[in-house]
This record gives sequence, C-alpha cells and structure tokens, in this order.
Amino acid sequence: MTEAIQIGNRTITASELISLLASYQMLPQLQRELIIDEAIEQNSRSAKVAIECTPEEVAQAKQQFYAEKQLKNEEDIQAWMAHQRLTPDQLEVITTRKLKIEKFKQATWGNKLESYFFQSKAKLDKVIYSLLRTQDVGIAQELYFRIQAKENFFADLAREYSLGPEAQTGGLVGPIELNALHPVMVQMLSSSQPGQILPPTRIADWFVILRLEKFIPAQLDEFMKVRLLNELFETWLQEQQKQIMSAPQGEGDTGRQAEGDKPLT
Repeated sequence: MTEAIQIGNRTITASELISLLASYQMLPQLQRELIIDEAIEQNSRSAKVAIECTPEEVAQAKQQFYAEKQLKNEEDIQAWMAHQRLTPDQLEVITTRKLKIEKFKQATWGNKLESYFFQSKAKLDKVIYSLLRTQDVGIAQELYFRIQAKENFFADLAREYSLGPEAQTGGLVGPIELNALHPVMVQMLSSSQPGQILPPTRIADWFVILRLEKFIPAQLDEFMKVRLLNELFETWLQEQQKQIMSAPQGEGDTGRQAEGDKPLT
C-alpha cells in the first residue's frame, strides 16, 4: 500500500513528495540537514572525535528548546507534538540536535580557530573613517585643498557636498570591517595613519577623499570564536553540497551568487 499524508483536502503520496519539495525549493535545505546528520552520526562512532552530551547538557538543551517554542508545561508540549505529528523519540532528536551540531563544530574545527583567525585577520580588522565622494573631479580637488588648508572642516564639507549616505553623518563611517569595503579603499586605509587626509582617488564612478579616524584590530574573543566556528562549518557544508551536486547522479542546483563590487560604505 502506498504511504500518504493528508494535508487539508489533499492527499500526498510519497512519490509526489520529492516533486513538491523541488517545486517549493526545499530540497537544498533537506539535503543540508541530511549532510549534517550523517556527519554527526559518523563522528559519534569515531573514537577520535566522539560527540557526547552529558545529561545536564541534554536537559538544558530541552529547556532552551521549550522556551524558544514557548512550551510552558507538559500539556503545551503534547499539543505541539500532536500538531507537528511527532513521536517522543523524534522530539528527543529535535531538542538535542542543535547541541549535537555545536559539539560537532567544536570537535571538528575547535583546535583550528587560532590559525584560521590569523589567516583571516586582515579582513576582520575594522576601521572608522571619514568619506567624501563626488562625481566631479574638479570639486573633489577643490574640497581636498580646502580641507588640507584647514579652511573648512571635513565633516562640514561632507554634509554639504558628499553624494552618499555618509553625508548624513558628516562623512563618518564605521566601525566597519575592511573586508566589507572596496579593495582600493582597503589598500588606502590600511597604508595610512589616523588623521591623514588622502587625496581624491577614483573608485568606480566616484572621486573619493578619505581620512582614517581609527584602526580597530580584530580580537579572538568568544564572540569571534563563535563566528569563525560557524564560518568554517558553513564553508564545509557548502563544499559537501557542491560535491553532491557535481556527482554524476546528483540532482538539483545549489546556485551561486556572483560576488559584486565592494561598496564604498
């Protein structure tokens, strides 16, 4: 007998389910979750990187899950399970899955964070800078000389002449990571000193005047560790999906977004 599920007035067979998942663009998400589960299962069987959760961790994970779902008592939990059509075993898997994923990340990349941080540090450093941009080279040169001669303050000229959103802040931008900026701006700011006015430089359609206000080196604190751990995890996951899609019998398309030009702010 063919298995089926009833949703409203519609009966969906197992054979139709894959087609529907593809139509609603949900197959990549399903693939992603299956890759994660398989990796956790493999690591759980490995003596080197076994993923183990203490009873205290499991209890805390469950309480956090219930809080996120606003399930305040056993009645709420049972009602939610019925609505989701979940068994107690499935609920156990769901409530501890996030914990196991974090354990997997730590077991796989935790000892690589320091080296990865130093490899990535140049793009993680932040800057605060002042920006004035115009599409007229003559105006840019005049404003630069006026700032250099201290005839006007940078902020006043930026409010009056700058053609980007930075005009609202007197040209002040940041803190912002260098990786988020146009490569030419990264080079200019990285090689300058705080307070130094950089002459008009053409970047894309703009002539820009820059002044570095402050350089903020990245720190490997707890927030940064979590970020880098997630970054390594996502890079690995995308690679796994790419390998599956490039396999002879793979189906679907993960898609790739071309990297556009970096913005000025």
